[in-house]
Amino acid sequence: MRRPHRPTGGLWGHADFLKLWTGQSISELGSAVSGLAIPLLAAKQLHTTPIEFSLLGVLGFLPFIFFALPAGVWVDRLRRRPILIAGDASRAVLLSLIPILWATHTLRLWHLLVLQFVIGICTVVFDVAYQSYLPSLVDREQLVEGNAKLQLTVSVAQVAGPGGAGVLIAAVTAPYAIIADAASFVVSSVFMLRMRHREVLPERAIGDPKPKMWPQLKEGVRWVVGHRWLRSIAACTASSNFFFSLLFSIYVLYAVRDLRLSAFEIGAVFAVGSFGAILSALVANRLQRKIGVGPTIVATAIAFSLGGLAYPLAPTSFPLPTLMAGQVLFGFGSMAYNIAQVSLRQAITPERLQGRMNAAMRWIIWGTIPLGSLAGGAIGQVYSLRTALWVGAIGGLFTFLPVTLSSVRSIRELPELETPPTPAQAELAGGVIEGTPLPGPAAADA
Repeated sequence: MRRPHRPTGGLWGHADFLKLWTGQSISELGSAVSGLAIPLLAAKQLHTTPIEFSLLGVLGFLPFIFFALPAGVWVDRLRRRPILIAGDASRAVLLSLIPILWATHTLRLWHLLVLQFVIGICTVVFDVAYQSYLPSLVDREQLVEGNAKLQLTVSVAQVAGPGGAGVLIAAVTAPYAIIADAASFVVSSVFMLRMRHREVLPERAIGDPKPKMWPQLKEGVRWVVGHRWLRSIAACTASSNFFFSLLFSIYVLYAVRDLRLSAFEIGAVFAVGSFGAILSALVANRLQRKIGVGPTIVATAIAFSLGGLAYPLAPTSFPLPTLMAGQVLFGFGSMAYNIAQVSLRQAITPERLQGRMNAAMRWIIWGTIPLGSLAGGAIGQVYSLRTALWVGAIGGLFTFLPVTLSSVRSIRELPELETPPTPAQAELAGGVIEGTPLPGPAAADA
């Protein structure tokens, strides 16, 4: 009897990756519900001001400034799968407090702000461990495929999640819709518990029972800041995160109060627009093979920088088509950019530095998000919500320059790994640990 056709790609036969992917797919769908329900709860039920509304985003990402770098050191010292499980389980418990407080008529804005901050701490640790775990779970040549599949999940969640979230919120109200997200984290934890892959503690931990936090933390930062490719990617992503978080921090409030959009219409904008992200995740492998890793990073950075213009340009009389078109362009560009740059980062970084590299990148690129969110709320409060949208959109137009003007644009394929010296080797050599420029196509920096 002939076997049924199986999709090509080695990871379709990788049982543990499929469990990780399935669990995260479910939690991403759940997170799409909270991503819409919490802002709507604050905007409609708690009647927040623009500056109070922006604080929700600020406190959600502020932990990346305070905790990302230590989290990277912990992730490099410990096995990563238990960290992922604990992160999902903790967020399930914290999210479940919101509907409980609402049901008992005790929910206040400060509760949401505190919960956003604590959930943000869990997210910091989870995200650093998550991106560091994949290179140990799959083969190096499968990194782009793995990241593309994981990002495809994000794209599908962005399509199905907001639309479904809008319907769910309309049916049970925003506070109770958050229960779906809490349940999704529980399911994700169960899938990871069933994985058979057993990690080996990072090599540098053997024989070093009491490693010091500060030297290890500095080693990760220096690897990122001292490496010409990582430095350019960090500058591009950090600046775009600042301006687009400025824009998106007040977008839902603008859509509700100025454009008079319903929860279903707001969800539809995200859902329809996210088809661009799904297309991007599906073609990411072929795009990189056709034009190269570096050109993909540059071209997609240009694409998402242009997408932000749609939000302030959307006419108040009939905004949906313009908003959806902008979301398609933004979704396609940002998704392909993330797949390409994350795969490059993972490929060129040694295993012992994966956690600290991802933590340093998170600290730099996500550390700008609360600053942008706070700026968006302040501009919206002092001037107008539409003015804040324009500031974010215009500022975002120039964020592709760091990668365009660097040697990143000339990288054709993922380069071979080059291991930097350990702290002990660097000390013996009398030098400072820097990100070692890795071999790649010869190109002069602009």
